[in-house]
Amino acid sequence: MTRLFGTDGVRGLANKKLTPVLALRLGQAAAEVFTAKRESYERQPLAIIGRDPRVSGEMLDAAIASGLASRGVDVVRVGVLPTPAIAYLTDDYGADLGVMISASHNPMPDNGIKFFSAGGKKLPDEVEDQIQATMEKLTEDGPTGTKLGRILSEAPDGRERYLNHLKEVVSTDLSGIKVVVDTANGAASKVAPIAYEAAGAEVIAIHNKPNAFNINEDCGSTHIENAQAAVVEHGADLGLAHDGDADRCLAVDAEGNVIDGDQIMALLAVGMKDDNDLRYNTLVATVMSNLGLKLAMQEQGIEVRHTAVGDRYVLEELNRGDFSLGGEQSGHVVLPDDCTTGDGTLTGLSIMARMAKSGKPLKELASVMTVLPQVLINVPVSDKSVIMDAPEVQEAIAQAEEELGETGRVLLRPSGTEEVFRVMVEAADKEQARKVAGRLSAIVSSV
Repeated sequence: MTRLFGTDGVRGLANKKLTPVLALRLGQAAAEVFTAKRESYERQPLAIIGRDPRVSGEMLDAAIASGLASRGVDVVRVGVLPTPAIAYLTDDYGADLGVMISASHNPMPDNGIKFFSAGGKKLPDEVEDQIQATMEKLTEDGPTGTKLGRILSEAPDGRERYLNHLKEVVSTDLSGIKVVVDTANGAASKVAPIAYEAAGAEVIAIHNKPNAFNINEDCGSTHIENAQAAVVEHGADLGLAHDGDADRCLAVDAEGNVIDGDQIMALLAVGMKDDNDLRYNTLVATVMSNLGLKLAMQEQGIEVRHTAVGDRYVLEELNRGDFSLGGEQSGHVVLPDDCTTGDGTLTGLSIMARMAKSGKPLKELASVMTVLPQVLINVPVSDKSVIMDAPEVQEAIAQAEEELGETGRVLLRPSGTEEVFRVMVEAADKEQARKVAGRLSAIVSSV
């Protein structure tokens, strides 16, 4: 059985792979799985549904809402809001599950469906597998009459609840900070500028006019050059770039230099340690984080724990160890005391709060970490499952690690979706990183 769920929900080309029929059946199956887990039946089960502004979200919203209601779940549709807002509202409304319809940073024709359990938490693999197994056994034997769910009109206070939450968790006055925000014509197009202005910042918003077709189109965190240019043009103190569903945030300093997720985590970790908010002096990052992050944190007396690639694995480790900060190089930053998933708007507020508290510009704060040159090569292979067992690959890795020593790193891993092997090399010198990555890639390709 091919697994329907990927690393972040069900995703694909809308109306081809991800059809309204599939969304309907996902809603029915999710309803059965989540209602079976309920401990109390004092009220009708409740689901929160949100989406980003891409055109296909409208039909998928209608389809999954119908699927849930047809299995006895009341649905509150909150409209266009960021993914972290849906996670928060799932908890705030006391819902049994939340649904976000978004393909994040993917192009407009794609879409995706991800679920949150009660409390706004991402689902473990086994629950996703339960939903898929239930979907494949669905019959037409659903409830009738008074046992059907209701589909309620869009909640008028969903956005306000989320904005009030952001204001409560980051109460620092940001007056005097001028920020450019690129919202990718996505889910944060209204929320992010309002949140930053409410905190006192002067906001210049770009790509904040979604029309159902322009999400992520040459803008946002995947095209950060727009924020770089706007920061310089407007003489701003920093720029922030979100993706389509606003669970990511990358930054730009006043000179137009990109500050990636690793650097954001580094400056936040140091600030949280100074404020005694970094529990166990530990930061959680993935194996793809730059070696420079680990070296910088060692100098600050902060331990870095590494997980597999994917914010869900960061979240699992944060929860397992009761840590207070984690994230990915891509700009997913998780502050579990204040959110149950990556929240790009909260990250932006936290960066500016650190600037305001320290009185230092972003470039100086980010300089706590030196980004080591990193080379990543995607190598097409015929069978990715045999690569790491090949003796010549193991020998080449050992030689590369000896050559690079403590100031370099080698990481080889298979793609999760293609017959591709990723070869990543970091070194103190860019040319050395290129040479080692090229040598390793050639060996991987020959296996």
